Amino acid sequence: MAKKHFRCDKVEDIQAKTLLVVVVALVAVFVSGCTEEGDTLETTKGEVSIGYVLWDGEIASTNVLRQVYERAGYKVDIIAVDTGPLYQALANGEFDLTVSSWLPETQKNYWEIYKDEIDYVGPNLEGCRVGLVVPAYVTIDSIEELNGFRDEFDGEIVGIDPGAGIMQNTEDAIEMYDLDYVLESSSGAGMASALKRAIGNGDWIVVTLWSPHWAFNRWDLKYLTDPLKAYGTGDNATTLARMGLEEEKPGVYAIAERFHWTQEDISSVMMDIENGMPEDEAASKWISNNPEKVEYWIEGEV
Repeated sequence: MAKKHFRCDKVEDIQAKTLLVVVVALVAVFVSGCTEEGDTLETTKGEVSIGYVLWDGEIASTNVLRQVYERAGYKVDIIAVDTGPLYQALANGEFDLTVSSWLPETQKNYWEIYKDEIDYVGPNLEGCRVGLVVPAYVTIDSIEELNGFRDEFDGEIVGIDPGAGIMQNTEDAIEMYDLDYVLESSSGAGMASALKRAIGNGDWIVVTLWSPHWAFNRWDLKYLTDPLKAYGTGDNATTLARMGLEEEKPGVYAIAERFHWTQEDISSVMMDIENGMPEDEAASKWISNNPEKVEYWIEGEV
């Protein structure tokens, strides 16, 4: 039987074609992987993790900052936690930064515990306030008057999540003013729902509330005066970072240092969210309407 012989040039041709197919396949897989990852393999400068609390203002600020970092080329993860775990996780280096700290008053108890383990970056929003708030139609004006109208308020102050600094302030206020009231914990959304229901019925209600908050744009509200300063004299929303962030991720830290906006800025994002706009869309809208401010924040990275 005659033997079949393959010419060497044909073997080399087959090998070359096979190699070409393998190379093309590998390139296709690599390109596909980049596309599926949102180009992060090629474009990301690194990762950023941001902790925040589920208060309306902090939801607004954190979603805006997330998109700012994404525009600067970072991959961003945002983590919602309660106030106590926020400080503890930051001190432990479990995420990079937060813009959800309210200092020097509302969260001073947490700051006193963790101040040596956290980097104080600086205020990102000034002129904040916390206290007891009632509808404008309520005929008292001071915390001192609450005991005289206990029945009208059902002896109850409607609060938010139990770990929040404003809840500790309110416990202090109850003691300082010798109030015959019970502080009911809830959540930011639960408090707002109770406030809406009471106003709709014309009922008296007293809640723990803070400025900025969309509720002041929606309803006619007023703070009860606080002559004993149970709630301090004012706060700033403050940016804090984990120790070592400035050295390890100088670009991330630089943007965090420059991130600063106004009551009008944050209120517009909060109102859009409250009116039904998804959080990311509300943040994107604000960013589109404020390109110069966003560019200034990102320029700090260079």
